[in-house]
Amino acid sequence: MTELAYLADEASAYTREFTATVVALPPGGVVLDRTYFYPVGGGQQADHGTLGRPGEPRYSVVDVTKSGSSAVHRLRKPPGPAPPVLQVGQEVAGSLDWERRHRHMRLHTGQHLLSALVFQRTGVRTREATMSGSSGIVDLEGPLPPGLPVDVLAEATNALLREDRRVSIRHVSRQEWEQHPTARSGLVPLPRHVDPVRIIDIEGIDACPCGGTHVRATGEVGAVALDPPVPLSLGAVRLPFRLSDGASPSRPG
Repeated sequence: MTELAYLADEASAYTREFTATVVALPPGGVVLDRTYFYPVGGGQQADHGTLGRPGEPRYSVVDVTKSGSSAVHRLRKPPGPAPPVLQVGQEVAGSLDWERRHRHMRLHTGQHLLSALVFQRTGVRTREATMSGSSGIVDLEGPLPPGLPVDVLAEATNALLREDRRVSIRHVSRQEWEQHPTARSGLVPLPRHVDPVRIIDIEGIDACPCGGTHVRATGEVGAVALDPPVPLSLGAVRLPFRLSDGASPSRPG
């Protein structure tokens, strides 16, 4: 079992380097007792970086996936001297590709805000969201109304981003979450095994169960641009978005 240490609180997503213990060595991968690398899932891509014994050449982490309760780090030998072979029980040092991680944090928080704003203004919910590189897509259950063109929605989204609203994390029991349901912008059901529930709160805008990494305030996302909606089957619509400028300076962890 791997402790997903980035889940704990707002500061944990800003951890760039950490140490952990090797607990298993499946073919082509390494399982640690804890990790700050995000494994691909929930529409968010996996983190990349390096992993190896402290003070020695390291492997490149090129992918991270979930396997049951474990996170499997897929490794590749970098150019130059080969890193020592890892063994179960060894302490290793991990370092995240911060530019990639921070871009994912910005994208995911921007997606939450965009989905929440669409829901607040139209009642249309998000079926699925996927992010890659500096862009993403939000698949909506239905079309945007004619009275809400994309340029107006983009300006409203960026206005909220500029307000620098606080983004916080709280953990509540499954029972508490189900006893006090809130209107949700997303249609993805909460898996039965999830307890406690990790909720991402964007101050005054949204509260959404999520296991992804996020920035601490909306101003850190920067600005986003929206492309024209793309019709899908059964009346659904795809809304592409992208980061359109640099990020505000990331806040220290």
